Amino acid sequence: MSFLRTSLLSVEPVGVLQSLDELFALAHAMEQEAAKRYDALAEDMRGQGKDDLAEVFMRLAAAEREHVDSVTRWSQLRRGKSPDPALVRWEAPEPLDPDLTAEVKTSRLMTPYRALAMAVRNEERAFAFWSYLAAYSHDPEIKSASEAMAREELGHVATLRKERRRAYHHEQGRNSPEASPTDPSHVDAQRLELRMVAGLTDLEQRLSGPAAGRARQIRLETTEMAEAAADLGRFPIASERRDLLDIAEVLADGYLDGADRADDPDRVHALQLLAERAISRLAWLRSLTSDQPPRSGPP
Repeated sequence: MSFLRTSLLSVEPVGVLQSLDELFALAHAMEQEAAKRYDALAEDMRGQGKDDLAEVFMRLAAAEREHVDSVTRWSQLRRGKSPDPALVRWEAPEPLDPDLTAEVKTSRLMTPYRALAMAVRNEERAFAFWSYLAAYSHDPEIKSASEAMAREELGHVATLRKERRRAYHHEQGRNSPEASPTDPSHVDAQRLELRMVAGLTDLEQRLSGPAAGRARQIRLETTEMAEAAADLGRFPIASERRDLLDIAEVLADGYLDGADRADDPDRVHALQLLAERAISRLAWLRSLTSDQPPRSGPP
């Protein structure tokens, strides 16, 4: 059975997982393939004398191998055995975007920031994939396990986005100061969330079927997020003029950055919750819209 590679919700699913054994086999294979691809990229970078990039991909490969081990332990705990590769009968999404992988190998402008941007995108795709499986599973046990995999991928996204942001600031040789609440060149998070609501309303009208339903769910959740986001962040006013995906990415990174900067425990918790929801939203939006190249500037 196969899945559409880019827009995960543009068609009805052609099949469902039949057992936890199949789920563990598929998860194990996806993580293992990602580790192999990152290892290959690290070797390519070493061959080109790009040691900084080789180091990034070595770390990514090591993280994926940890994920492989985690899936193995989970399978042994739940099923009493390791994942069986013979049970992989699905064509999963590419663990690494082929176009971005080709760019890594050939671009003279590739940096650790852009390499991490690729890794972020890959984890977002994996999150959407597992969320998609959970949404269409008829078996409560498989649905629960798929949701757990999606949450795990969401955690990987958050970690990589923080690393990507640090890489960007390191390459720029500066840190971004937090905007003052009275700075007229910035808008608050609530206003930007409401801009998202308007954009999602337009998107929902252009879609149909399951995709329109998912867009509606995202819009309703964004309305809730707008209420929760008051006084929890400031963003450049130019952000309002960006497209929907750009705004979603700005908000996700802004909430993560705000949580890192905040001292008050309640504020940290609120920002972390918003960051988790914003990352989930961004991953779903990527599955509903055309793929875009990784950003080359600050989030």
